[in-house]
Amino acid sequence: MRILILGMGGTIASVKGERGYESALSVSKILKLAGISSEAKIEARDLMNVDSTLIQPSDWERLAKEIEKEVWEYDGIVITHGTDTMAYSASMLSFMLRNPPIPIVLTGSMLPITEKNSDAPFNLRTALEFVKLGIRGIYIAFNGKVMLGVRASKIRSMGFDAFESINYPNVAEIKDDKLRILHIPDFYGDEFFSDIKYEPKVLVIKLIPGLSGDIVREALRLGYKGIILEGYGVGGIPYRGTDLFEVVSSISKRIPVVLTTQAIYDGVDLQRYKVGRIALEAGVIPAGDMTKEATITKLMWILGHTKNIEEVKQLMGKNITGELTRVS
Repeated sequence: MRILILGMGGTIASVKGERGYESALSVSKILKLAGISSEAKIEARDLMNVDSTLIQPSDWERLAKEIEKEVWEYDGIVITHGTDTMAYSASMLSFMLRNPPIPIVLTGSMLPITEKNSDAPFNLRTALEFVKLGIRGIYIAFNGKVMLGVRASKIRSMGFDAFESINYPNVAEIKDDKLRILHIPDFYGDEFFSDIKYEPKVLVIKLIPGLSGDIVREALRLGYKGIILEGYGVGGIPYRGTDLFEVVSSISKRIPVVLTTQAIYDGVDLQRYKVGRIALEAGVIPAGDMTKEATITKLMWILGHTKNIEEVKQLMGKNITGELTRVS
């Protein structure tokens, strides 16, 4: 079995410098420190080596193209990646690389491999054990769990159990020191293809009491092609004491305005309350039960293909790669 490990950097590759931890170690060094033997034939390759806070959309493109080039040469691919943007990378890869023929697993750690009691060896072994099972798709392996990449989200900033699968079951878990399959994801076609077009000019705005429509007007002036509003609870646009609803109603005919929720679980339901229904009537596009990372990367990916509002709305409401259970 041939496995390719691609290094992107992050905490797992970090060492302590004068100004704090910084990404520096090669993948080969990480594997050596983790005590990973080449029981399977493992090839290690560094694609880049940066703190994941520094990851940009162009890096997703680079990573996707590298995987596309190698996907038929290996039985599985593991990507070591920083945790802060790992879920964004996993989500965008899920849209860019459709129906991969092999397992592609992102992992990392909350403590550098150089630190005592680092979680890096455990996470690496979990990823490698899952790859050996041959379940195709894009995943995140972390803290003994394997999650569908487009459903995973980082929910803790320091704890080892940093990622959870949102509104979707875990695919596998370590139980009694053995990796057990819990759920086989649906597949959305047999033929692998890449589709790497995207539009990075997407702005996310968190709703807070008193937010004015000025920020939305400014986003339009600055050339943003799509806006995502993080609303409250099941969703709605405030219309009392602010011009936000008026402005959103005006611009939703020109650029897509997607509404997600600041809550972690359950998603939005714009049919439930009056504030949600009038948002729908104003042309707002509901994000359903997608994660925030999937909502953002999906809109970027869609806008790389079309700017037509009705087409964007249709595609945002379509389950493309397992990211969406329902939209309302």
